[in-house]
Amino acid sequence: QVQLVESGGGLVQAGGSLRLSCAASGVIFRINAMGWYRQVPGKQRELVATITSGDNTNYAESVKGRFTISRDNAKNTVYLQMNSLKPEDTAVYYCNADLWTTAWRTSPNNYWGQGTQVTVSS
Repeated sequence: QVQLVESGGGLVQAGGSLRLSCAASGVIFRINAMGWYRQVPGKQRELVATITSGDNTNYAESVKGRFTISRDNAKNTVYLQMNSLKPEDTAVYYCNADLWTTAWRTSPNNYWGQGTQVTVSS
C-alpha cells in the first residue's frame, strides 16, 4: 500500500511564497517520476511541474521562472517552491507519483495525494 502525504498549502497575498511537500510511503521499489498538478472547480486538472528519477524537470508555461520542483530521493519526497504567487495560481494542488512496488512489474503504478489548498489573494 502506497500513500502520498502532502503539506504546505495555505493562504498568501499576491507576490508571496509557499513551499509544498509530498512524501511517498509504503512498499516502493523505485520511483519513475513525481510531480504536482492543480485543479479549480469546473476546470480540468492541469500539470504544474514534474521531475524524473534522473532529475529532468518539466514545467507548465504559466509557472516557469516562478516555481521550482525538486526531490529528495532518500526520503521519497518531492517539493514545489512557489514564488511570486498570483491570484490565478489559486487551486487545489495534487501530488502525483509514478512508481514500481516490485522489481518484476513491467509497468509503473500511479498514485495521487489528497490535495492541498493554495489560495492567493489580490
